[in-house]
Amino acid sequence: MNKMKSAVTINDVAKAANVSASTVSRVISDSSRISKNTKAIVFQAMEKMNYHPNAIARSLANKKTNTLGLIIPNSDENLFMNPFFIYVMRGISIYSQKQNYHIMYTYSSKEDEEVKFLQEYINSHLVDGVILLTSIKDDKCIQFLHEADFPFVVIGRPEITDNTIWVDNDNFQATYKVTNLLIDKGFKKIGFIGGNLLYNFSSDRFDGYMKALKVRGIEFNENLVLHNNGFDFDSGYIACKKILRKDTPDALVTVDDLLGYGALKYLNDINDSSVTVTGFNNISINLFKESLFTTVEINADQLGYHAAKLLIEKLHNKLSSNHHIVDTRIIEKKI
Repeated sequence: MNKMKSAVTINDVAKAANVSASTVSRVISDSSRISKNTKAIVFQAMEKMNYHPNAIARSLANKKTNTLGLIIPNSDENLFMNPFFIYVMRGISIYSQKQNYHIMYTYSSKEDEEVKFLQEYINSHLVDGVILLTSIKDDKCIQFLHEADFPFVVIGRPEITDNTIWVDNDNFQATYKVTNLLIDKGFKKIGFIGGNLLYNFSSDRFDGYMKALKVRGIEFNENLVLHNNGFDFDSGYIACKKILRKDTPDALVTVDDLLGYGALKYLNDINDSSVTVTGFNNISINLFKESLFTTVEINADQLGYHAAKLLIEKLHNKLSSNHHIVDTRIIEKKI
């Protein structure tokens, strides 16, 4: 019976290169204390012996993991129901891979649990920096990361922007423009289906809607407005049903396409084609049977791309700006 060939160790490489194991370790971590000649000898020995440094050992030597941690604010049953997170993660992955960084993610719908995951990331030295996918008022995750002095970036405008790295759209302006578009088309009774106002992007979008009404001289009607805790299809369906029980709008501005499609589904169920619905995020239509509607393209992949870019620049001391605004555009399809 043939014996299995044992794995090559760092000591084997050191012996072949006629150096100490600690020197091999320093070569792996690209230490400036080791000469180019010695590095060449060690790398030649590693290549000849087909030695590949263990990723964990390499990270300990470098004091870097080349890994970014993501915290996704969602429950397990709804983790990837909203394609927004998929698009954002794609952008994060594209830039990170170009820079030889890996991604580690976890998820939770509870803020205290998110903080616990951040503690594990930091205490176990699993990641070099963290990407938060949302920002809320009095954000415990942001507060914790500031206190820990740990590198992070937020997708979403934080309450205090001076000392936080962040990426976002101009949510106020985007919703202001959508609401004005409806007014320009002759709509007067414009309702609003939003998310929890604890989320800064949701609050900004509501403010844009309110500002457009005020500027155009349209009286605010609280019966036409409903804020949800969720940003899903069912929440949009229920919100539309509740609004129509109180009053009948001629148009509805929604802050997420899933909310918009939920509203459309309710209107279809009651055979009401008189209410125009707009969305936000430009989610791929092949997920739904309903007609296309006017929506806001937020370029979610670019949000993720620039979040990863800013964080990695921070990690390499090359950060030139602490924020980046990703452009939006209205995609007018049916009004």
